[in-house]
Amino acid sequence: MSDSVSDCTERRSRVTEAEVEALVRGICFKTGPPRFLGVEVEWLVHELRTPRLPVPPARLEAAYAALRTLPLRSALTVEPGGQLELSSAPAASLMECIGSVSADLDAVRATLRDAGLGLSGYGHEPWNPPTRFLHEPRYDAMERYLDRAGPEGRAMMCSSASVQVCLDAGYEEPGPLGHGRRWWLAHQLGAVLVAAFAHSPLAQGRHTGWRSTRQSLWAAMDPGRSSAPPQGTDPRAAWARHVLDAPVMCVRAPSGPWDVPDGMTFREWTRSGAPPTRADLDYHLTTLFPPVRPRGHLELRMIDAQPGDDGWIVPLAVTAALFDDVEAAETAYRTVKPLAERTGSLPAPCNPLWRDAARHGLADPELHEAAVICFAAAAEALPRLGATSDVLDAVAEFTGRYVAQGRSPADDVLSQLLGRAADDPSNGRSVDRAGDRAGDRPADRVTDRPTGQSNGQFHGKDIRT
Repeated sequence: MSDSVSDCTERRSRVTEAEVEALVRGICFKTGPPRFLGVEVEWLVHELRTPRLPVPPARLEAAYAALRTLPLRSALTVEPGGQLELSSAPAASLMECIGSVSADLDAVRATLRDAGLGLSGYGHEPWNPPTRFLHEPRYDAMERYLDRAGPEGRAMMCSSASVQVCLDAGYEEPGPLGHGRRWWLAHQLGAVLVAAFAHSPLAQGRHTGWRSTRQSLWAAMDPGRSSAPPQGTDPRAAWARHVLDAPVMCVRAPSGPWDVPDGMTFREWTRSGAPPTRADLDYHLTTLFPPVRPRGHLELRMIDAQPGDDGWIVPLAVTAALFDDVEAAETAYRTVKPLAERTGSLPAPCNPLWRDAARHGLADPELHEAAVICFAAAAEALPRLGATSDVLDAVAEFTGRYVAQGRSPADDVLSQLLGRAADDPSNGRSVDRAGDRAGDRPADRVTDRPTGQSNGQFHGKDIRT
């Protein structure tokens, strides 16, 4: 029997609860020294002449058909709202990853330019409401499921874009935490990365009250799907429980619409009269969106898409340095450890630390201080990782323009388009931790309601044209 036939049979076989737990524990954390890294870069696609206008679906489809003919090293995919994603192959070095993706992006931009289109690096679509481009059973079911909890899920599907950094899970460390140190660092440092790279302050032409509207959407949508498992325990066991107790988004069908169960967890499915298959488990794992997702490697999902053609290089370089350089990782670990006191009992991204990062960016004093130290450690480490002068200059420029001044890229957007002085100390720099801040109450959740239908969180000047 061939391996392919054997694998197909295995994927069709039903799995028990115990088998699911064993599979998840075995496949989601690969052991060994950190050797590879990668990046997934998402972009909003816009008209070159009038970037604020949505691109008609027919033009998008024609452009994407042309892109699919390109000989790219990265995997090219399209998100539900028409966002474009390039996912690098695993790279043995930072510069290999940057070089490969940069070459692919040059080819993609040239093809889009011929079609009168360009790429925008915002974490959330600033001007237009969420509009679905892909109409497939998977996304039909996802939209029906997420709409039950509110509009945040649809905005996430159709209006968000990110820079996702992928890192090896690292050594199987001795003691009860296993991979705990690297896993823990990803969740604590994640809030600093949210704040430093926040770049989505607008929705439908208005300031939402967040530096990272994209991150606020993840915190507000289905927490069983978008939150992290409990920290401080064995990551393998915690993630396995999280997978089993997460709601099933949909049950696939060979034809026609997919079923959308109401509140059934994967654990309950395994105990039913028609338990899931291994393929169902594989698909279920792709419907979970925590800020750090273990997929054999660690996928850090909390960074907004960045401005400029090469803005994505800075979060990739800084994050890689803070994890893969021993000295920088130790500095990052010591620096973010005090921040854990602000997480409370809630997981990321729903806890106070992550909410403050999304709302205030580096105007938060503690996150600002942590970012200054971490970026300095990354800058010292990058030459040891083989970074070129161009990468070092890009990190230094970002550090000087934003981190050193307690600002995020979102502040440039607000300053330019809202006429607000982004460096004004009254502009969010004072954080009242004792009060009931805007954004911490359910009524303040960011939604995709049309401008003018206020739910308490949209404020500021309407800048639509």
